[in-house]
Amino acid sequence: MDSNLLLVLAGFIIGTFGTLIGAGGGFILVPLLILFYPGLSPETTTAISIAVVAVNAISGSFAYANSGRIDYKAGLVFAVFTIPGSILGVVTLQYIPQKLFNIIFGILLIALSAYLFYRNKNVTVQNIAKQIKGLKHHVLIDKQNVRYEYSYNQQHGIIISILVGYISPLLGIGGGIIHVPAMVNWLKFPVYIATATSHFILAIMATVSVIVHYTNGTYSEPGVFSMVMFLCLGVIPGAQLGAYFSHKIKGQTIIKVLAGCLILVGVRILLKSF
Repeated sequence: MDSNLLLVLAGFIIGTFGTLIGAGGGFILVPLLILFYPGLSPETTTAISIAVVAVNAISGSFAYANSGRIDYKAGLVFAVFTIPGSILGVVTLQYIPQKLFNIIFGILLIALSAYLFYRNKNVTVQNIAKQIKGLKHHVLIDKQNVRYEYSYNQQHGIIISILVGYISPLLGIGGGIIHVPAMVNWLKFPVYIATATSHFILAIMATVSVIVHYTNGTYSEPGVFSMVMFLCLGVIPGAQLGAYFSHKIKGQTIIKVLAGCLILVGVRILLKSF
């Protein structure tokens, strides 16, 4: 099969699954790039991934906006605090050797897999239907007239966003795979609101990272721009499909499958690094 067609197909899968769980899809793309394009530097690998994540997040955010499930107030605050970390993450990449990058990413994938399995068994959704001092209280009614009422600690959300902002461009994973579980388990957002809002945050954060990579000249390297374009051709329709099915498919089932894939890819990358 033509390599460009494979990139489009990979983009479609990344767009669908990434948007489905609000994770952007970088955690799928980076392992694929490490395995099938081992000659790429860590900076180039993450630059390609974060560009695809940005397109995926923007496309998915339009679909989520139409559903009425994005918490813009929380999303804008959290997005602002991801920006300093996202810039620092891109700069840090220049000093990480290829082998160390692969080892770090392999360990992260295995850790994420274990956490997602644990979260899947113990996830609880707690909507707080009253205002509590020190917490932000929000009420959202989506386009299907479903009412969501919840409270969350904004300071904790800001701390999480700063950390996600740094880790995401450093590894090119987007950050939603960390942000969504954190918003659901620690901040007590409803799952559907967390998924949509995480994608909105990701659209802003990833775009900033793309701008930094662009100013560094990463996308001017031979073949990089065309790879991004073919991946994005698949990502855009995939993101729309993922947003459409986001409230029709049980999230726990999806997370189990993804967690299984993550641990297999993580082990493969680690074995290849030694």
